[in-house]
Amino acid sequence: MAERKPITSWLTDMDGVLIHEGIPIPGADAFIKRLRDSGLPFLVLTNNSIYTARDLHARLQRMGLDVPVENIWTSALATAQFLDDQRPGGTAYVIGEAGLTTALHDIGYVLTDHDPDYVVLGETRTYSFEALTKAIRLINAGARFICTNPDETGPSAEGPLPATGSVAALITKATGKDPYFAGKPNPLMMRTGLNAIGAHSETSAMIGDRMDTDVLAGLEAGMQTFLVLTGLTTVADIDRYPFGPSHVVESIADLVDLVELPDQADQPTTGNRD
Repeated sequence: MAERKPITSWLTDMDGVLIHEGIPIPGADAFIKRLRDSGLPFLVLTNNSIYTARDLHARLQRMGLDVPVENIWTSALATAQFLDDQRPGGTAYVIGEAGLTTALHDIGYVLTDHDPDYVVLGETRTYSFEALTKAIRLINAGARFICTNPDETGPSAEGPLPATGSVAALITKATGKDPYFAGKPNPLMMRTGLNAIGAHSETSAMIGDRMDTDVLAGLEAGMQTFLVLTGLTTVADIDRYPFGPSHVVESIADLVDLVELPDQADQPTTGNRD
């Protein structure tokens, strides 16, 4: 295997890597602090499109994880960036929460159910049969079908919940139209995120707990990949896939020392002067 360049920027998934069901994973606070102390570009990513980056900043801060708003990248933001590149100033019928609708408003999109350019499906805990029926009819009438992410289930305290990918399958079955997924494992989400922080894939690393989204997305974007075992994937699961991560570690705590701090020689010295 060719020797990789030093890692000068970091991307990390959120659920299963930094937090689990609203509780920080041991070592997550030290990792985030180390990233901030290093001055290296970094992003915390999530396929969840429910919350805005500002919402997630506040939620993480309450858990003791101080992640600036500009260092949070969601599938909703990636979807908005994609649509802005494809059809600036377009229109969309949206099924989702504030994270998605805010992202689309911010790029100047008009949200409407009257002859929209796109039907955009995101995450919500209250999928409406009426809204899904409208989406199916609009897609059949010619609207393009976009989804924030392909995740089939999401976590909750009571157990797995159907997520965007499952609902997208229902719409596909009713329309015969497959959606375009903007979130992981689409490398588009990784590349737009890297562009947002001015980073390059060959010197970047992706940390995740899922082979089918995090590791695959990092691999296809040309990044080093770290699989942590604090989420959905076990060691036994890895061989089920025809690809593998660059590294497997127990948790985010094992990666703290890999984040390089500025050369101490370049730091100002303190102490008594003669």
